[in-house]
Amino acid sequence: MTALPRTGLPGTVPAGTVPAGEEPGHDGPSDLHAHFDQTLDRERRIEPRDWMPDAYRSTMIRQIAQHAHSEIIGMQPEGNWITRAPSLRRKAILIAKVQDEAGHGMYLYSAAETLGADRADLTDKLVHGRQKYSSIFNYPTLTYADVGVIGWLVDGAAICNQVPLCRSSYGPYARAMVRICKEESFHQRQGYELLMTMMRGTAAQRAMVQDATNRFWWPSLMMFGPPDDQSPNTAQSMAWGIKRHTNDELRQRFVDMTVPQAEKLGVTLPDPDLRWNAQREHCDFGSVDWAEFMAVVKGNGPCNAQRVARRKAAHDEGAWVREAAAAYAAKHARREAA
Repeated sequence: MTALPRTGLPGTVPAGTVPAGEEPGHDGPSDLHAHFDQTLDRERRIEPRDWMPDAYRSTMIRQIAQHAHSEIIGMQPEGNWITRAPSLRRKAILIAKVQDEAGHGMYLYSAAETLGADRADLTDKLVHGRQKYSSIFNYPTLTYADVGVIGWLVDGAAICNQVPLCRSSYGPYARAMVRICKEESFHQRQGYELLMTMMRGTAAQRAMVQDATNRFWWPSLMMFGPPDDQSPNTAQSMAWGIKRHTNDELRQRFVDMTVPQAEKLGVTLPDPDLRWNAQREHCDFGSVDWAEFMAVVKGNGPCNAQRVARRKAAHDEGAWVREAAAAYAAKHARREAA
């Protein structure tokens, strides 16, 4: 991959965000770019009050917003099974997990706000199709085994993707990821434990787990994004230290990690080309259906319309709560000012 330069991009300097002595016209834009590059070269983090290029700011808003949207939309597939979970213990586990995902979304929207984004505007862009979320959440959860497979495969893929983001160059995003990754690791263990329990059950339960694995395996590999040679953002994000590994590197890591887990679980991953390559010291695996991936990303997946419509309905139904909270805050602000 050809590395892209960090400098040479236009930059904005929002009022009050540049340290004294570094204002435009004092040292000049080239010095601001140089300071930005030096911060990254020294493996230090960019903070909200630091100067940054326009392109870096917009890239971070896009990535964080997409991540936040994914956490919020991602509540729906598993939330669908809360009332149908087979025991009180399983219901409590699922409620706690869905609640965690809501919290992750809030952390991330807050991180986006430090870049000047408006949370209401981000939500509006989501429900009107102008911002994306992870393609994996556009697949239906047909059986209760899907809950376990989402924990094992989907959260497992998320962990592979997100742990390196704890070292992302933008400080608020990296710090939010530390807590999110801890909770996602717990979610993966919960999912795997559920599947182990089902695999010790009846033949019908084991078949249910295998069916769920068959349906979610390939979409889980798509979670890492398109191949490196087709990814428009990877090179620049790597140059800026936003990402630490390419899509293909993370996908390979996930496959290598998951194969022994599948063997322990007793399921077969649905890929006839999957085998250990002693020369590469990695697993070889088959080709992902990127046409399916692009169709889902463009809004033509099994559940795209349903997911966005439900998010819009929830947002509209919660308008009175937001209005009441704003009125309450304004009342107390007036009292304190009096």
